[in-house]
Amino acid sequence: MRKTWLLVAAVGGLGLSFVALLVVGTYSAAAGLVGGVGGGGRAVGLAKGAVPAAYQPLVQQWGNLCPAINPALLAAQLYQESGWNPSAQSPANAKGIGQFIPGTWEAHGIDGNKDGTRDIWDPRDAIPSAASYDCELAGYVKDVPGDQTSNMLAAYNAGAYAVIKYGGVPPYRETQNYVKVIRTLEKSFARPIGRVEPSKQAAAAIYFAQQKLGTPYLWGGNGTADQGGRFDCSGLTQAAYRTVGIELPRVANDQYNAGEHPSREELLPGDLVFFSDDLTNSRAIRHVGLYVGGGYMINAPYTGAVIRFDKIDTPDYFGATRVTADGAKSLPTDLPPNRPPA
Repeated sequence: MRKTWLLVAAVGGLGLSFVALLVVGTYSAAAGLVGGVGGGGRAVGLAKGAVPAAYQPLVQQWGNLCPAINPALLAAQLYQESGWNPSAQSPANAKGIGQFIPGTWEAHGIDGNKDGTRDIWDPRDAIPSAASYDCELAGYVKDVPGDQTSNMLAAYNAGAYAVIKYGGVPPYRETQNYVKVIRTLEKSFARPIGRVEPSKQAAAAIYFAQQKLGTPYLWGGNGTADQGGRFDCSGLTQAAYRTVGIELPRVANDQYNAGEHPSREELLPGDLVFFSDDLTNSRAIRHVGLYVGGGYMINAPYTGAVIRFDKIDTPDYFGATRVTADGAKSLPTDLPPNRPPA
């Protein structure tokens, strides 16, 4: 915390003085936050709006099907597979929101909504089937030492035999990465237990953004020379975190999943703050800014405006994300497209 303040205070200028006052005030108000991190146990609640409202009851219900899974973990898998797109179809012929290939669906798909059919395209069947398949895999590896959830995910990726053979997550780079990605995304979809750990990169990200105050907005702007150094909202936040070695997705609604979600009362400088006309669905997020404390953010608001300070407490305030390097790395970059017309 002390190093963070020194980094911000080291830079002069009226704009930065305002930022510095907000930062130090907010960090002071949050004193003792580090000691409150953790809380133990597994979070089974879902973060606000992280799962689209249409699917939240299904994820909450079926995410508690067996001890190896929870709603946040199931949400992380579905987001990683399809980005909540029920019409997704991959080049490998994986289909629907659960991205089942036909053979796996034939063997493991269930009639989740009890309408007499098993429809791979229907989330009311595909989401329950994803949970059921996870629990089947967990049953296969239930006697393997180690964390049952990580072993289940490893079985999902590499097969139950490999997990049994190696007595846990096998030493395959792809499998180990898959387990890490899903367990990291799980934190993004979970409602936090206790307080969220402060960011160590926040001050440098704020420093970058405050240097851009007064720069005209540009839709699609990434700050390149040919664009006159101009940004749009998510281009600015992406560039700010790139300066500290964290590569965020380009689009605001994807940036929402790059870490855990502090409450409004727990916001700290460097948190990303999001805005939407649909407060039940993170996929509908349309704007993002960089919180600097005191109820203010730095943001690139809209065409005709400049990068500036704005208040965050508006009716369309959606929530916040405390960015982490692992959180950003866990986000999918190759989600399947919509299926072609039948």
